[in-house]
Amino acid sequence: MDREAALNTGLVSLGLDLGQLSQAKLIQYLDLIEQWNRAYNLTAIRDPQAMVPWHLLDSLVISPYIHGSRVLDMGTGAGLPGIPLAIAHPDVSFSLLDSRRKRIQFLIQAVRGLGLGNVDIVHQRAEQYRPEKKFDTLVARAFGALPKLLTAAGHLCRPGGTILALKGKDPQREVNELSEDTLAAVEVVPLRVPLLGAARHLVIVRPISSGQANTRADGPKTENSISEHGENRRSRQSKRRRG
Repeated sequence: MDREAALNTGLVSLGLDLGQLSQAKLIQYLDLIEQWNRAYNLTAIRDPQAMVPWHLLDSLVISPYIHGSRVLDMGTGAGLPGIPLAIAHPDVSFSLLDSRRKRIQFLIQAVRGLGLGNVDIVHQRAEQYRPEKKFDTLVARAFGALPKLLTAAGHLCRPGGTILALKGKDPQREVNELSEDTLAAVEVVPLRVPLLGAARHLVIVRPISSGQANTRADGPKTENSISEHGENRRSRQSKRRRG
């Protein structure tokens, strides 16, 4: 199976309807990573065929959880998951944040070459970044442990916003280390990435403001979902209706 067929198969499995132009941009993006990898060592995945599940599908699997008009990809590296998500959501504004100059150079060229008008690049550390407007959704694929993520980037999420952290094996131990004073809810969602035989989980964190933390009497609500993709969303909606 070539890359184009593997991508199409994966998109169908994820329930994502991307047009031919978007799919062509995703493959072009992999070509850019492969080209720059020779000099910049952007990713550990070198096999062009393996890049489809490990880079594209592993990023797009969280597409149903993106909400709002402004998304920040923290520690984006080679643009993962931000660039695949930006291609899939052309009406959403994405900011790709990284502190390493070589990665920033690649991202600038990639965004320009792919013609992504909904993406901007931020050369900054998350702890030091102070945007004029906070973000609706924060995504992180390889930022580090959850407590570190919340400490470094929690200030970038608007009130009522969501932080999405992609993890491998069950991250419950990391969840247990989070401070109750900074959370409104935490949800762990098992994910199934097509063509990828590896465990994947999504941790959904909804931070609260300091004012809310001072007035809240109960601890954070923690939900462990056992459903996937759209089914998980319907489960959450039904819980709200019953509540």
